[in-house]
Amino acid sequence: MSHEATNWAIKQRGLKPTTKIVLWHLCDRFNPDYGCFPSQDRLAHDCEISRSTLNDHIGQLEAAGLLRRIPRIDPATKRQLPTRYILCFEPGFTPADVVPCPETGHGDSALRENPSVADGCGPDSLPEAGPCPNSGHGIDAQAVSGFCPDPCPENGQSRVRNPDTNLVREPLSKPVKEEEDAQARDADFDRFFAELLTALGFAANATLPAWWQGWPARTHVRRWIDDLGLSQKRIVETATETRADHPNPPDGPKALDRFMERAAQRDAQATIANAKSQKTKRRRKCEDPPRLSDDEKAAFYAKMVNADGFLPVSAINNSIRDLMLVRGLVTPERLRMRGVR
Repeated sequence: MSHEATNWAIKQRGLKPTTKIVLWHLCDRFNPDYGCFPSQDRLAHDCEISRSTLNDHIGQLEAAGLLRRIPRIDPATKRQLPTRYILCFEPGFTPADVVPCPETGHGDSALRENPSVADGCGPDSLPEAGPCPNSGHGIDAQAVSGFCPDPCPENGQSRVRNPDTNLVREPLSKPVKEEEDAQARDADFDRFFAELLTALGFAANATLPAWWQGWPARTHVRRWIDDLGLSQKRIVETATETRADHPNPPDGPKALDRFMERAAQRDAQATIANAKSQKTKRRRKCEDPPRLSDDEKAAFYAKMVNADGFLPVSAINNSIRDLMLVRGLVTPERLRMRGVR
């Protein structure tokens, strides 16, 4: 570990966050005496990314001239060892995009054409080195790096993933769908937030107070949905109701907490009352006896008419009388005898 190397990594500007994290962990593995050669598994674990993603970001660092990869070969087995990463502040650094001499493949014409891309890195920071012994052009990359340029006979020149030939191991439909859903939710919330501001009396192009700007205000409004269970429509309705007593827009979302809590409480009470009403209706429906059919009514009252017992005058109305006569359960004479007209 080298504090100077990690401090240098932190000072680099213009890099994406993940790319800068990769650079920082490379510098964290840098040893001033022996160099930097962590395995890709270790580096991917440190950065919490996959090896393919790691190689993409290392390629960006190499294209930016901040490092150079040197493959290492075991002289006994001819197998590939962990790659040596030469950082641009190391003595003898040459960028990977050096244009070679047309005769031998050596040279530094690209260094003269491309200026420095990082603090303290560039042609001026390189130590002086002799020209290529074969043609007299540029810097001998073999002599500077000190590593064998021959690739591993089993793995080829580079272990960097080739996006055009590597197979996709996992389907991308689900992550893409989740990302699209997240973007749709964010867009829907942005429309709702703009509608809320309009309901509170803020003009469309007006400068918002500090308490309504940025993610803290949006996070606070989201709590009304997540914690209080209010819908977006209910929040806008409640915000509109507050304008009756408070015509001026509130200073921030905290000023509306009391109104939103009351609205959530009223909604909860209404839900409980509605549930009790539905439960009472179901209970009454279960307790009510089943209604008699017309045949059952006619048979019941015909039995009373044909019997000799007491029959109240108001016991049989015209509808019941007609039902009995149509079905032939009683005769008109028997009805007159029993006082039914």
